[in-house]
Amino acid sequence: MENNIICIKNLIAGYDNDVILNNISFDIIKGEIFIVLGTSGCGKSTLLRHMIGLDKPISGSIIINDVDITACSDSEFQKTLKKIGVLFQGSALFGSMTVGENVALPIMEYSNLPKNVIDDLVKMKLYMVGLENYENHYPSEISGGMKKRAGLARALALNPEIVFLDEPSAGLDPVISAEIDELILYINQRIGTTMVIVTHELQSIFTLAKRVIMLDKRKKGIIAEGDPKFLKDKSDNPFVRQFFNREARA
Repeated sequence: MENNIICIKNLIAGYDNDVILNNISFDIIKGEIFIVLGTSGCGKSTLLRHMIGLDKPISGSIIINDVDITACSDSEFQKTLKKIGVLFQGSALFGSMTVGENVALPIMEYSNLPKNVIDDLVKMKLYMVGLENYENHYPSEISGGMKKRAGLARALALNPEIVFLDEPSAGLDPVISAEIDELILYINQRIGTTMVIVTHELQSIFTLAKRVIMLDKRKKGIIAEGDPKFLKDKSDNPFVRQFFNREARA
């Protein structure tokens, strides 16, 4: 039996009177790399913001580890937040803090560990993402790819069960993008962390995911779900095939 770690049920999401996603449902299996994709404006970022609790849905449920974060108590919500990490688009590192201080921030926020233990944990996380010996550098002193790695180290700081990644390859050259993809695969395979990725980068989609959902702005919902390699050639939706084959929409 599949072990679902996230269940989205009848989610309606939007802002004010503008519905972006209308009645969508899907599950994410524990330990998988799951990708949310689609063209600009289809609701990918809206879905992500709702799944990590930044926005409240109009209706529907978002269940993470058997806790509905749309209806739970504040204490249950905070407990659930400790089990997830987020890599925001652009990494969202604090420029006035060193890389090490950025990674240490969630550990200091959610634990009472002594400084020497936190320092050791920070070094471990940076080593995991290939940034050993960079803890004293500031974000302005490292490259875009290194900032992504540092953001991922911070997302992993509390050993989360789930990591959400918003466009992890955005703005990077193809070689660095491939390195980030390999790092995501490595962490997923080594630790078993569930990865939920928002992206439109086709190479990353084919490299990372065995299961995706594709959102559509016109439908305001899911128009395809499954293995991207299958959807590329065999989807019964012409637009889905066009997307995966980089063809213009009619």
